[in-house]
Amino acid sequence: MGAIARSIANKITTSGVFTSGAIANSSVTGITVLANASDGITLISSQTASNSASISFTSGLTSTYKAYKFVYVNMHPKTDSTTFHFQGSTNGGSSYGVTITSTFFRAYHNEADNDAGFGYVDTSDLAQSTSYQPLHQINDLGNDADQSVSGSLIIFNPSSTTYVKQFINNSSSYHPADYNMNNFVGGYFNTTSALNAFQFKMASGNMDGTIYLYGIK
Repeated sequence: MGAIARSIANKITTSGVFTSGAIANSSVTGITVLANASDGITLISSQTASNSASISFTSGLTSTYKAYKFVYVNMHPKTDSTTFHFQGSTNGGSSYGVTITSTFFRAYHNEADNDAGFGYVDTSDLAQSTSYQPLHQINDLGNDADQSVSGSLIIFNPSSTTYVKQFINNSSSYHPADYNMNNFVGGYFNTTSALNAFQFKMASGNMDGTIYLYGIK
C-alpha cells in the first residue's frame, strides 16, 4: 500500500466513517454545499448595506426550497425615529407592493427598569395594504451609533401558485428613548402568484447592516 493510500486508510474507521482528523479547512476548500448536511438550511446569498437606500433580493427564490429565511443583522438607520420594513414582488423586483394582511405585537423594557409592557400594536399591522410591512414598531428605531435592529424573517413557499404566502418575523430593536423592543409579526401576502423578489429599506433615509438569505429544506 502506498503512502497516500495508507494516509487515507488511517482516516477512515472500520465502518467507513471519516475520522475527525480527515476534515480540515484545506480539505473542503471549494465545497459550497454538503449534500447530506443535517441542519437542512443552506446559505444562498448575503448583502451588506453601507449608507444604502435599500437591499433587494431578486434571485435565488425558486421552488428549490419550501421556506426561505432572511436574517438581518444590525440594520442601522441614518435617520432617527424611523422604521425598518419590507415588501415582496411578483415581477422580479420591477415593483414592490403586494397586498398584505398582518398582525403585530411587542414586549418592551427600558434601561431605567421603571417601564415595561406587552401588547398588540394596531399602528404596525396591515389590513389588505400594499404598504411596506414594519419589522418592528413603527418609528421606534434610533440612529445613535449603538442603535440598530436585528432579527429573522421566514417566508413560506413563495413559489406557490396555489396558496397565499405566509410569513413570520421576530426582531429586537433599540428604541431612541433607550428601550429594548421585542417585536413579533405574522401575516400573509394575499396573492396566489409566485413571489420572486423582496426588498428591505428604512421608511426614511439610508441604512447600514447585513442581510443573509437561507433556503430551508
